[in-house]
Amino acid sequence: MNMQSFFSIGRLVPRTFEIGKAFPYSRESFAKDLVSGFTVGIVALPLAMAFSIAAGASPAQGLYTAILAGFFISFLGGSRYQIGGPTGAFVVIIFGVISRHGMEGLVLATILAGLMLIAMGLSGLGRLIKFIPYPVTTGFTTGIGLLIFSQQVKDFLGLKIEKVSPEFFEKWAQYFEHMGTFDPLTLFVGLLTITIIILIRRFFPRIPASVVGVGFTTLICFIFSLPVETIGSRFGGIPSTLPIPTLPEFHWSTMKAVFPDAITIALLAAIESLLSAVVADGMTGDRHNANMELVAQGVGNIASALFGGIPATGAIARTATNIKSGAQSSVAGMVHAVTLLLFMLFLAPVASVIPLASLSAVLMVVAWDMSELHRFVRIIKKSPRSDMLVLLTTFVLTVVIDLTVAVEVGVVLAAFLFLRRMVETAEIKPGTPGVGAEIVYGSSPAQPHEQPKHPKDVEIYEITGPFFFGVADLLQDTLMTLEKKPRAFILRLPQVPAVDSTGIAALESFLSYCKKHGIQLYLSEVREQPMKALERSGFIEALGSQYIVSSPEQVLEMLSK
Repeated sequence: MNMQSFFSIGRLVPRTFEIGKAFPYSRESFAKDLVSGFTVGIVALPLAMAFSIAAGASPAQGLYTAILAGFFISFLGGSRYQIGGPTGAFVVIIFGVISRHGMEGLVLATILAGLMLIAMGLSGLGRLIKFIPYPVTTGFTTGIGLLIFSQQVKDFLGLKIEKVSPEFFEKWAQYFEHMGTFDPLTLFVGLLTITIIILIRRFFPRIPASVVGVGFTTLICFIFSLPVETIGSRFGGIPSTLPIPTLPEFHWSTMKAVFPDAITIALLAAIESLLSAVVADGMTGDRHNANMELVAQGVGNIASALFGGIPATGAIARTATNIKSGAQSSVAGMVHAVTLLLFMLFLAPVASVIPLASLSAVLMVVAWDMSELHRFVRIIKKSPRSDMLVLLTTFVLTVVIDLTVAVEVGVVLAAFLFLRRMVETAEIKPGTPGVGAEIVYGSSPAQPHEQPKHPKDVEIYEITGPFFFGVADLLQDTLMTLEKKPRAFILRLPQVPAVDSTGIAALESFLSYCKKHGIQLYLSEVREQPMKALERSGFIEALGSQYIVSSPEQVLEMLSK
């Protein structure tokens, strides 16, 4: 395998570069992209600020992220329709990183995650990321939904708490302790926003509900001068220019401290962006380039971090909105980023009057959508117990401990359960030469269409399934069950698609045992991958090529002579 095929560089072509080549593109297509990009930009405006505030950053940082990461993810991406920016999945991670390492630590972790994403794309890992177990993704998305909801209670109720604890149970203890400080007007604004969003979704699904909800309540608060907390009162408004890009200070101790968080950011960005791209493919019939998408996600996150932004990934809801609005290419995603940039340059003062309760209401709706309780309940009720265990473990760890731990433990637990299932399906069982074979054992022919018999001093066993480290012990156990040492032992491997080093070691140990006790060992019907692996390891040379046969009948004929 040469270096180019390993790194898949030849296949890393952004979909933007295919406009007019791989698919037709006209003035009409461009007009549709303009309309769609502007629509998604309006939808993304409150979400970008809300996610950033919920994560412990400023609303301006959310806009920087949506503008810069959103542009590069669309420009370099492997999907024609992907919209990138801040998402709810990152809220919990970002909040934790800022709490532990400050904003400098978050910037460094985001840059490291971006480099990891680029490496994933270059090494062709895009397809493998899709195989994260479904119970793991459901468990942590439901957990994230609950955590996002929990983080919004303070601003939704207007509670007077100086600093909310990042710990789940301590946070709720603070809420109950300060429940007497809630503000009725703030609660009214939040409830009104949720009500408008629900009604718009129900009766006017084509209209961006969150934009209408935030816009209407902002107008009400401004006209009647309602004394509720706003973006301006807490953050002092939004800058009307992009900041100058700066590199963070690279200290080995800081890099070491944020490295686990960077892994989580990279893994989550890869999972969510590729899931979003798959959803887009399902809605359009298109096919995305997973590896190119990961490279674009990496570049987008690095660009966001250099300008003081937060982590970004593909946003499923905004991508779906983009498609429904008539997007034809990645130009729509770039228009979405430019729309947000123009808002920041010319309408930044407008954002300062947006009530925080309205943004909290939007995030509560997002939390409900993310939780996907129907899927969570379905796995618990109808899936195998092992899947339920993975789901609940990931969910509990996400809520109680940390999302980083939850994803790592969930994936490892799912892998162990998968191995257990593989071991359960694999077996070593007594075999037969074949059904309906006419074989002569001595002078007696076996009758056609009957179960063939073989001499008592010849044992035939068959392995089914991949012969890997989880199955290797079964071969050793097989010999222990034999009451009498046979003259020959035929091991059939027609249903073994692959063998690993532990399986080879088990065969080597088995061969040594057979030689010690004068047993002739034959391997029958060896498939391509196991044969190559056995040849490379030197096992075939140790066994002798004459003991590799095409069928048990061949051995029985030789032994009968």
